[in-house]
Amino acid sequence: MNLSPRRSEEPDVNLTPMIDVVFLLLLFFMVSTSFVRESSLKVDLPEATGEAMVEQEQPVDIVIQADGQFLINDESLPVVSRELLSNVLKRIVGDRDDPHIIISADANAEYQHIVTAMDTAQQLGYTRLTLATRQTQQEKQ
Repeated sequence: MNLSPRRSEEPDVNLTPMIDVVFLLLLFFMVSTSFVRESSLKVDLPEATGEAMVEQEQPVDIVIQADGQFLINDESLPVVSRELLSNVLKRIVGDRDDPHIIISADANAEYQHIVTAMDTAQQLGYTRLTLATRQTQQEKQ
């Protein structure tokens, strides 16, 4: 008869189920997360259906020519800079809250000029931007 006290074994912690749960949570969050980047510039892209847009107010037209010349409501800018573009836009818009701005750029204009015009308008708080397109010959027929 052995009356000596038994030695208790150290408790054994099994980490396998916990690791499985962590991997399942990781997999769940990876699958359910959207990786779409939202742009800070909100642009109202027109559909080239050939139908004219109905306007209640006079829009502000920004025309960018192939050589980089800017025209705002037929007023030519001598030098293209963000500050000058911002000042002219503020003056032309006046006291209107959120005017409709139509950007018409030549197909050969630098992309940077278009982005500059869009970014300047967005920084002034104008969110109603439209990029003008023209109807292709196939759609006209």
